[in-house]
Amino acid sequence: MPYQLHFGQDDLLRCRFAISPLWETQEAVRTLKRPDRHGYHPQWLRRIRGAGARLDLAAVWLLMPRRGHCPDFLGPPPIGPAATFDEEIAAVRATDPEVALDDMARALDCTPGAADSPLGRALVGDPARAVRELADAMEAAWHALIEPDWPRLRTLLEADVAFHSRRLAEVGLGGLLSELDPRLSWNAGTLAVDWNGEHVRDLRGEGLVLMPSVFTWPDVVGGHDPPWQPTIAYPARGLAGLWAGPGERTPEALVRLLGRGRATVLAALGDPATTSALAHRLGLAPSSVSAHLGTLRDAGLLVSRRYGHQVLYERTPLGIALASGGI
Repeated sequence: MPYQLHFGQDDLLRCRFAISPLWETQEAVRTLKRPDRHGYHPQWLRRIRGAGARLDLAAVWLLMPRRGHCPDFLGPPPIGPAATFDEEIAAVRATDPEVALDDMARALDCTPGAADSPLGRALVGDPARAVRELADAMEAAWHALIEPDWPRLRTLLEADVAFHSRRLAEVGLGGLLSELDPRLSWNAGTLAVDWNGEHVRDLRGEGLVLMPSVFTWPDVVGGHDPPWQPTIAYPARGLAGLWAGPGERTPEALVRLLGRGRATVLAALGDPATTSALAHRLGLAPSSVSAHLGTLRDAGLLVSRRYGHQVLYERTPLGIALASGGI
């Protein structure tokens, strides 16, 4: 039986997209131990090798079984559409130790011998201390693994949300869900996930959080038992070009036509991005990137639109054709 979520009328009105730096941190930690997740991330893995080796992640990894329950309190559903890491880790630190104890015990039971190991016994023996130390480990992982690249990651995730929000308006929730990932299917008010494990839940008006993720690939992750809001994390669009440097994705013919700077900016916009995110990704001054974006927009190669407090730039059909060599 696949993972199944049953929707009522109120649930359809309470579905939302969200982005979570804490979730990306948790999944990056998991990725370090999962070679099957390394396919899109060799550049990142090489860059963070030293910083990752200095982290003490033994307790976090012990609570991450290859199959089965992972503690919900370590990666709760985002508290808003774009919560900061500080806000999210504060929620982890505020976890009731009794809730954490049950969560950790369930996770330890999914790995043979984990509950009886010295570290496993220490975690459940003092859950208040465990919450503090696990939160400290996650915060250290954020600073070492994710924070330096967060502008780039956030841009990709925001572009995914923007794209799928448009698709939601065009095809509705039922049509959208199967587009998020082929393992998701919608039938008569039920979302089914082709996933290892069984889980059936009536949402009862809670709705669903849909969350793109960089490090969840190749998995679709369904999670969060009561009292947490149900969440589906799916691989974000555009992962193939996430870590590529500008020289790897700027065709020389485009450089000859537009000049190096403008060609680099246009080629980097495989997914919508802000000025600051592009500047960070490309290693250019924000003022230079802003000037190139303005020129490209005036030439009809880009459009800009507001997303929250940010302005995202994306290619027009003409810009897409030029960047791909279609003209």
